[in-house]
Amino acid sequence: MTNIPTLHVMDHPLIRHSISLLRRKETTTFQFRQFVAVISFLIGYEATRTFSLKMTEIETPLQKMQAPVLATPVCLVPILRAGLGMVSALQLLLPYSSTGHIGLCRNEETLQPMEYLCKLPKNISEQMVLLLDPMLATGGSAIHAVNLLKKHGVKKIIMLNIIGSPEGAEAFTKAHPDVEVFLGCMDEHLNDHGYILPGLGDAGDRLFGTM
Repeated sequence: MTNIPTLHVMDHPLIRHSISLLRRKETTTFQFRQFVAVISFLIGYEATRTFSLKMTEIETPLQKMQAPVLATPVCLVPILRAGLGMVSALQLLLPYSSTGHIGLCRNEETLQPMEYLCKLPKNISEQMVLLLDPMLATGGSAIHAVNLLKKHGVKKIIMLNIIGSPEGAEAFTKAHPDVEVFLGCMDEHLNDHGYILPGLGDAGDRLFGTM
């Protein structure tokens, strides 16, 4: 999977260490949220490395100057509900970003996503979108979410995931070869129920204490 140019699997020691702690079954809900935030911040830092800048005039306490700022406004779009756990960390990194929401749930028989919410800023087509979801499992939810964003005119999308499967990464990059994916860790495979192995369980349940 590493030969896919739009797929970036992280190798930062802190990301790898934090994902290991995230996986443990004895990790509490409070700890799980903390690890998700740390990992999201670190992945977000890497994902924003190539963002374009433009020069604008600002005034310091001493004088005016031309200073670099982000060229394109950014919108954070978590896939509900697990993607919510990644938002606060990315808002720290991008404090002037807007936030949209896409609500999808999985049909446990077909493993296909079902949409129940799509609430995006009115000017979403003018923004760059960071699509957030801790898990890239079958790829179905991510593909559906990107389809929705493109229907709303979004031209630049970057997806951030904490763990993923080879099957999901392959399906997603085939469906949307123009979308860059920043992945914390590539796991082994999916089981018969579409869950990532070795994985970390259900990210939404562990984030919100609904196990």
